[in-house]
Amino acid sequence: MMSRNKLIISGIALIVLLVGLLSSTYIVNEKEQVVITQFGRPIGSAVTTPGINFKIPFIQDVNVFDKRYLEWDGDPNQIPTKDKKFIFIDTYARWQITDPLQFYKRLTNERGAKSRLNDILDGEVRDYIANHDLVEAVRNSNRESKVTDTLTEPSTDTLINIKIGREKIEKMILKTANKRASDLGIVILDFKIKRLNYVDEVRENVFQRMNSERFRIADKFRSEGQGEASRINGEKVKDLKTIQSKAFEQSEKIKGKADAEAAGIYANAYNQSSQAKSLYAFLKSMETFEKTFDKHTSIIISTDSEVYKYLKTMQ
Repeated sequence: MMSRNKLIISGIALIVLLVGLLSSTYIVNEKEQVVITQFGRPIGSAVTTPGINFKIPFIQDVNVFDKRYLEWDGDPNQIPTKDKKFIFIDTYARWQITDPLQFYKRLTNERGAKSRLNDILDGEVRDYIANHDLVEAVRNSNRESKVTDTLTEPSTDTLINIKIGREKIEKMILKTANKRASDLGIVILDFKIKRLNYVDEVRENVFQRMNSERFRIADKFRSEGQGEASRINGEKVKDLKTIQSKAFEQSEKIKGKADAEAAGIYANAYNQSSQAKSLYAFLKSMETFEKTFDKHTSIIISTDSEVYKYLKTMQ
């Protein structure tokens, strides 16, 4: 009976010893860093190297923090610019815990860190956007306007020169935010404006301006097309009149030449012998008959008519 009780007590002691041993050890991997606390207060320095470590069981607690780059995604905010234009800004950042002990003292955990980053980054974004015009937040640098397609014309308006630009504003926000977070045990690695958009009222005004500009360009193209069409039609009428005039001149020359040749032939025919004259008169009379008479034609002529003479001869 005594041996059995000793065995039970030994088993219980072994279990307690095993639980105590397991509770006193903890493992830190490559992506973690640890702060040990005792009754909520940090003890010693942070453990940042991988391996097996020991602590007082049931009294000390292990607080694990990530070594890797962490994500911060800001909420879209409506912010006025220096030139009084309201825009929506959506931002994001990447940050890292560089001093776990200080991080635990000031922020406790990642939830507290993200809440503090919301205050820091959102505030800096609001301040810098409100102190710069909209064009500074949109563009990165000064550049010349270019024609991107055949339906657009080079704008007569030059782009507004900027001194800062979006990229520099992001760098200034990052620098100022890191100064404010210098005692939090973290560093903000990168900050970017993910999306920038107009509010509905401003967007509608922008669309109306774009439409009016396109309508202006379209009207210009139409007026230029109508002017070109009028010029082409005018040149066509001019060329047509020139061609008709030259053709009429050429036809008159041909007719004049033909009349002259015909007159010469007539004169030569009358200057020939009487037989030739009779033949010519006969041929001309036959030509007259052919053009004047048909089988339904009836005429009354005198016996002294030249036509009667030929008809009588034919009979």
